[in-house]
Amino acid sequence: MNAAPPRLKVLMSGGFTGAYERLLPEFERATGIQVTTGSGASQGTGAHTIGGQLARGVSADVVILSREGLNELIAASRIADGTDVDLARTPLGVAVRTRTPKPDVSTVESFKHVLLKAKTVAIPASTSGIWLLTDLFPRLGIAEKINVKASPRGTDATAMVAAGDADLAVLPVSEILHAAGVDFAGTIPPQIQFVQTFSAAVVAGANEIAGSQRLIEFLASARASEAIRNSGMEPLATSR
Repeated sequence: MNAAPPRLKVLMSGGFTGAYERLLPEFERATGIQVTTGSGASQGTGAHTIGGQLARGVSADVVILSREGLNELIAASRIADGTDVDLARTPLGVAVRTRTPKPDVSTVESFKHVLLKAKTVAIPASTSGIWLLTDLFPRLGIAEKINVKASPRGTDATAMVAAGDADLAVLPVSEILHAAGVDFAGTIPPQIQFVQTFSAAVVAGANEIAGSQRLIEFLASARASEAIRNSGMEPLATSR
């Protein structure tokens, strides 16, 4: 009697989703491994974060999230030693509602002007949003002058724009390109850019160590590079 195929549980944040959804069917066909995917924010507070889910006992074999969020999990001893791999990176960009004029965000001054003009600016309350609130907006001198709405996830931020509840959103480009109801207006200027890295690792105590490592190796392989690039990210890993 044949053994049942391995099953994996992945918890991931939104930044790598576009590439992952293109790549996962191929991985499952090639390996016979069945994967169930849950979602959560890379960082922040509350039960919706990946760290919060693991802390309350949600089972997972693999996590895919921002490097900053992964480092927090490593510090909390929730990651199997030596299994972390940086997969891809993506810059921050601006999303506007589909079929509305795309503002000029190519210079620091034009980006500031767009933010100050907007009635509401949506951001994720995770890694990129934390950086915007604590670093960039104060550095630009506009933290107290703009109306910012921080949503739990990048999908929530783009949904606000699509619904007309925010004029624009600032978040990783990879979360804009596959979002419904929004258009990509451009990346923020390089002088104030925050390029975010997304990484994968095996969760400490995972039920399927070998299958988890196979999935991470596949996502880090040259075969995955095209899907990663098409999702608005730059592949980083070099395994083949």
